[in-house]
Amino acid sequence: MSGTADAVYFEDLEVGRTMRAGPIDVTLEEVLAFARAYDPQPFHLDEAAALESPFRGLAASGWHTAALAMRLFVEMRPFGTNPILGLGVDELRWLAPVRPGDRLTLVGEVIELLPSRSRPDRGTVRMQLVASNQRGEPVFANRPILFVPRRRPGL
Repeated sequence: MSGTADAVYFEDLEVGRTMRAGPIDVTLEEVLAFARAYDPQPFHLDEAAALESPFRGLAASGWHTAALAMRLFVEMRPFGTNPILGLGVDELRWLAPVRPGDRLTLVGEVIELLPSRSRPDRGTVRMQLVASNQRGEPVFANRPILFVPRRRPGL
């Protein structure tokens, strides 16, 4: 899709609007590659060591889980062809280990809409994002703060 006809503007959103994305599969190869590159701790890299950890088994890095959730957020296209532009994230939580073989989905809900006082061309949107595994167990949550363009006259 392209063009402004497929864009979602600040005025198009409402508190309580819910969107979904996924699934995305968590593979052993990706868990190990991410851990080797960015979070080389034994419970992310070595199955035997992971059994002795608080996770009681190999677990994806929390930052890998965050990256997977971001991928799903982009696929969700909450603002259509308008980009996802973040101002920050509140309440980032890792709720349960993500394991190789898990299948994640993401649910996003608009929880707050604030028109900008200083920038009449945009508004601030707060969302609640929750990633869950194939058993419906929440594994990751955060509340991104985003800015979204406002509809211009004539569009």
